[in-house]
Amino acid sequence: MASDWIDISLTLKSAMVHWPGDPEVQITPVHEIARGAQANVSHLSLGSHTGTHMDAPYHFLASGKGIDQLPFNATIGPARVIEIHDRVSIKPEELKAHRIRRGERILLKTYNSQHHWKRTAFVEDFVYISPNAARFLAQRQIKSVGIDYLSVGGFHDDGAATHRALLGAGIWIMEGLNLAKVKSGLYELICLPLKLHHGDGAPARAIVQPIIEKRRGVVWKSKRNGD
Repeated sequence: MASDWIDISLTLKSAMVHWPGDPEVQITPVHEIARGAQANVSHLSLGSHTGTHMDAPYHFLASGKGIDQLPFNATIGPARVIEIHDRVSIKPEELKAHRIRRGERILLKTYNSQHHWKRTAFVEDFVYISPNAARFLAQRQIKSVGIDYLSVGGFHDDGAATHRALLGAGIWIMEGLNLAKVKSGLYELICLPLKLHHGDGAPARAIVQPIIEKRRGVVWKSKRNGD
């Protein structure tokens, strides 16, 4: 019997944590049944990199693809959750032990999931993907990578270098995941952003479902066939 899907998305709400300098999130009722309207309608004001979201190559590459050009197989299909123990940054040395293969979808669970999402203020010292780790993942030619805070790049480190290394290698980025309820292992992943015309990024809904043991052979066969 298939396991239940796990929602790894943040709930969008007014005044939620956001990247410093990005627009604040405001969700305002426009029409309300309680005030005599026929329906409830809200006005949304938020940045393209709010909450759980995806980065398109165009975010850091002037001639890069927009979010509306996302290939579905980048974020739909088997994915591997890897738990990271370094509390500062994700480094190549820790990634190498997991023998990451070409074409994988990788979700990185760090200290962020259990601790930083509980805070309402932005956390500057979140665990991030170092530029060297980003270049390592680019060499491995993975399809996509996800992380459990608002950016793959560090706040005080060269975050732009991390983004360019990944996006320049054709790796699609998922940010703002909450992996607190997800253990290391294999999962089915569905993550789809809003289809914004040539968008630099967009909020997304992301869910995972554990891959049960009896299906593992099928999954790895699909990987070898270029899934």
